[in-house]
Amino acid sequence: MGRIGSVHWKEFERFLFSVGCTFKREKGDHRVYWKEGIKRPVIVPRDTELPPFIILNNLRVLGISREQYLAFINKGK
Repeated sequence: MGRIGSVHWKEFERFLFSVGCTFKREKGDHRVYWKEGIKRPVIVPRDTELPPFIILNNLRVLGISREQYLAFINKGK
């Protein structure tokens, strides 16, 4: 199992769009995304770097494994 590091919020947004999420709204410095079939929205702060705990929490909401996420991130590098 790979280690998830910090990532820029725009790169995480590209990942969200690739798994079928849509942007719904922005309030302050938080962006809200939605995907059909999830129980609650995915919230992403617009800091320059997202810490791993925020990424992991959002992956849990989406029902996506760590390996699937790392495959997407490593594909882009």
